[in-house]
Amino acid sequence: MTDDEIIELAEAAAGTGNNAWMLISTALVLFMVPGLALFYGGMVRSKNMLNMLNMNTYCLGIVPLLWVVFTYSLGNNGSGDGFPGAWIGNFDLAGLDGLTGDSDALITVAFLMTFAVITPALISGAVADRMKFAAWAVFVPVWSILVYTPVTYWVYTGWHTDLNPHALDFAGGTAIHINAGIAALAVVLVLGKRKGWPTTSMPPHNLPFVMLGAGILWFGWFGFNAGSAFAADGAAVQALLNTFIAASAGMITWLLVEKIRDGHATTLGGASGVVAGLVAITPAAGFVGGLSPIIFGAAASVCCYFAIQLKGKYGYDDSLDVVGVHMVGGIVGGLLLGFFADARIGDQDGLFFGEAGLVVSQVIAMASVIVFSFVVTYIIAKVLDATIGLRVSEEDEQSGLDHTQHAETAYVD
Repeated sequence: MTDDEIIELAEAAAGTGNNAWMLISTALVLFMVPGLALFYGGMVRSKNMLNMLNMNTYCLGIVPLLWVVFTYSLGNNGSGDGFPGAWIGNFDLAGLDGLTGDSDALITVAFLMTFAVITPALISGAVADRMKFAAWAVFVPVWSILVYTPVTYWVYTGWHTDLNPHALDFAGGTAIHINAGIAALAVVLVLGKRKGWPTTSMPPHNLPFVMLGAGILWFGWFGFNAGSAFAADGAAVQALLNTFIAASAGMITWLLVEKIRDGHATTLGGASGVVAGLVAITPAAGFVGGLSPIIFGAAASVCCYFAIQLKGKYGYDDSLDVVGVHMVGGIVGGLLLGFFADARIGDQDGLFFGEAGLVVSQVIAMASVIVFSFVVTYIIAKVLDATIGLRVSEEDEQSGLDHTQHAETAYVD
């Protein structure tokens, strides 16, 4: 066998291995959606369990249909230059035109589709217990088109040329977590508070479900972050290790803070710390190394813990702490990336390696998404509220959304 033949076989084997890893990663991220549903579902009251499951799984239905018809093309296919190329993609790949038989392209479509699904699903936790399912059914596709699609294009195409060329986001800290977190705040400001909040206690009805959901999320997050290397290579290994370490640090730090402040280390706190650490490391998973993921996880846990306390102070009812964990955790991770990025691992050096410019780029990127996502989401919510209405009646809220929105009950005596 000649050297050229050996090289050709090696390249074919590498391509097959990469595709195998991407198939697994796609399945892992998809599995995160039912994991998120259980995580959120365990935290709501029992009369709203099925509604939370339905809000999450609905995203698995509607978003992929939009994705293959046109949002994948609009959000991922474009020049990234000039106008409108730096701002939005094109329709050249609408309907997956021209991708038939291209396995590398199709696995990219499928993998990124799972990210598009879970992003609006994250918002469901903020609006729990009081949003009409019909309004949610309209909100998700509209938000996916008007907010998620342009934001993901900016982060991964537009900003890498004309707009903000040095900003980094390995697996979606800005495009997914900050985007969904600030959108959640916009919706709850329009939707209003749950009846009885904050004076009435509304504890989680099933903490084992919360822990099960957190475990599934942690498991799936290896596909989320390591899969974002788009190959079974060193970057994937680094991202997987960073993901593991940051989640562990997040959990332990949250438990310590709870014990010091409240005297108890709780199940919910441990699960929340895991998610906070996972969120924070997401933008940096393939760009940092060493012990830095411990700092990401620990810092996110502390910041998210105290951020959650703000909703009582400022009066916004973020039911399951989407703002406090996903938005704040994403911001912490994006900022720390500006300091800890290591060109030996990823694309650029951060401030601690002599390059201060990345911090500025990260701030610009995150601020842009925060402003755009909040304003457009707020408008969407106001329009829906003025037309079909966002919120169930007081009687329906009291009875529970499982019965009033779905004519079902999660638990039968």
